[in-house]
Amino acid sequence: VQLMESGGGSVQAGGSLRLSCTASGFAFDDSGMSWIRQAPGKDLEWVSSILNGGRKQHLADSVKGRFTISRDAATSTLFLQMNNLKPEDTAMYYCVAYPGCGTTQYWGQGTQVTVSS
Repeated sequence: VQLMESGGGSVQAGGSLRLSCTASGFAFDDSGMSWIRQAPGKDLEWVSSILNGGRKQHLADSVKGRFTISRDAATSTLFLQMNNLKPEDTAMYYCVAYPGCGTTQYWGQGTQVTVSS
């Protein structure tokens, strides 16, 4: 299993970024996928999940109305569109896969998002 995140960077508050996670080594269509972030000195925070082949999406309250999760089955890629970014969104963002929607998790290396005020 390989998960490769990209798209992070530094933006000013109010800006946008689109994170991507290219997946391989498992049945992408049959798997749940999530974005989880960790800010410096803080615990891991679940951000968003997409399940059932993309038919169900869930977002944390802190990002509702600003972030959108989606997936492209043709390229086995997970996305996180982040709009109206805030300094509190600054974190390392990780892509997590749950092959077969089971309990096993695979994590990517992460991509850094930094939002300045």
